[in-house]
Amino acid sequence: MRIVQLVPFLTYGDAVGNDVLALHHILQEFDAETRVYVQAVDTKRIDGSVYSYLNELPRLDEEDVIFYHVASGSPEMVQALKKQRCRRYIIYHNITPPEFFSGYSEPAVIATKQAFDDMEHLRTVVSGCLADSEFNRNDLSKMGYDVPMAVLPIVVPFEDYAAEPSAEVLARYAGDDYVNILFVGRIAPNKKQEDIIKSFYYYKKYVNPKSRLFLVGNWNGQETYFDRLQRYAAALGVEDIVFSGHIAFKEILAYYHLADIFLCMSEHEGFCVPLLEAMYFHVPILAYDSTAIPYTLRGAGLVFSSKEPAEVAYLIDQVIHDETLRQAMLEGQQQRLEYFSYDHIANTARSLVSAIVEGKEWSAAPLADPLRASGELQTAILQEASRTQSKEELLSFAQIPVRSQESLCHRILAKGYRAVYSLCPSFADKVKFYIKRHILS
Repeated sequence: MRIVQLVPFLTYGDAVGNDVLALHHILQEFDAETRVYVQAVDTKRIDGSVYSYLNELPRLDEEDVIFYHVASGSPEMVQALKKQRCRRYIIYHNITPPEFFSGYSEPAVIATKQAFDDMEHLRTVVSGCLADSEFNRNDLSKMGYDVPMAVLPIVVPFEDYAAEPSAEVLARYAGDDYVNILFVGRIAPNKKQEDIIKSFYYYKKYVNPKSRLFLVGNWNGQETYFDRLQRYAAALGVEDIVFSGHIAFKEILAYYHLADIFLCMSEHEGFCVPLLEAMYFHVPILAYDSTAIPYTLRGAGLVFSSKEPAEVAYLIDQVIHDETLRQAMLEGQQQRLEYFSYDHIANTARSLVSAIVEGKEWSAAPLADPLRASGELQTAILQEASRTQSKEELLSFAQIPVRSQESLCHRILAKGYRAVYSLCPSFADKVKFYIKRHILS
């Protein structure tokens, strides 16, 4: 018997890549041959014994099983799945809606539209779906998937976070009594870093001038959005904003060690691994109530529903100065983190895979809607914010025009990519992966 995984891009260190590799190790425990089939791979950091390329995928027997990880589009992966007659399952990590990228990145718009087209084609092909969050499970139902489903959260390699953080980053920012506000995630329009900047502006100007903001994430492929963020911060006149760009893992660890608050204002997340990272580093979480975020937190942290800068600023201030509230948040986060332990998620994976392989019932009923933070607490804080907030009319992000940052080289590459993609998507994606990994990173 063979149990194989398919994933378009296998990259070391990202959430989907970590999940694929963790599941590969779990699948090795079964009495079956297992392998990962890819279109492009980080050959420098992924062991060659783990993967083969998609064109090497053999004809599988009816008893064999394929798990296809979906976070991006791949017409060739879809065609490969359609040709097989084995049992086929999706592991759904979510797809960012293309409208977030409109005006910023045409390749991202094309890629996400393709991903949704792929999901439409697969609806009648697969025998079941595993989603890494309850939100993603609901997403599948909205797309018309009427097959057995269950939630299998992403496996997070928490042992990696015990490594030594960057001494250089710690030395640069530690010990100056500043309140450090952190968000970790790629610079992308769905993450809404402009809302974080706007709230930080208010907090720094009207609540605590000794504060700084760390926006830790790579902007590769989203240069136009990143440029607009920089111009927005400059127009507001706010200082002490640090854009890290692409950095080493030990530097990411250092920013978590420095953080006093983790602030997330994203409007589209399929899971949001940095929430778990903040829990691990005992950083209190403030997060906007959107998509998968309340499902991942399930009552931990503090989830809020207003993006009014004054309200967010005073939420931050309350968590910083109310030690009882802060400790209660941290205790709740540690309890929630236990659910995501490797042992718990690995055992869930083993049970689901065993049931699938043996042909047993495995679908799970949907969970209840997640808990939010205390309404009384938020009401009191927001009343205080309303009482004391400035009447200043803050500059809107919409007032900052989009200014394309694509160089002539980027425009030529993008046009070439679209032309090659129409003829051979897998080759186009391999070239794009190589350029991003080895030239633009």
